[in-house]
Amino acid sequence: MTAIEEFKEKIQAGEIYDALSIAMSEAIELKITTWVASSETDNLDDGAKPGYRMRTRINLADGEVENEIGREFASNPAYEELQKLHLEQVQQGREIILNNLASLQKMFVMLNDTMAQVPQSGDSIEN
Repeated sequence: MTAIEEFKEKIQAGEIYDALSIAMSEAIELKITTWVASSETDNLDDGAKPGYRMRTRINLADGEVENEIGREFASNPAYEELQKLHLEQVQQGREIILNNLASLQKMFVMLNDTMAQVPQSGDSIEN
């Protein structure tokens, strides 16, 4: 089951804390791939041939950034603009992750505050 399917299942079951936990665990990593597409049918999942792609994986929880730069990107000056585009996407992606995590954190706090105000089973509601 994918994380999005698990998230939806938890929401439908009313397990909001678990759903938000899944969302937060998925929100800490981003993968960005830039490649030169060909007219040939690629059998790779992302369509990017080795040597003709740049990949970046950012994991905020571990503080890791992994980069893969294909030899065509590293040695061909015609791809300089694509290199710049990839770096811009990496920077934007990092900002998006941070904003998404901040939003999820706010939702967690609001949910926690709301749940604290809901009477627990067995508690009586006084009028």
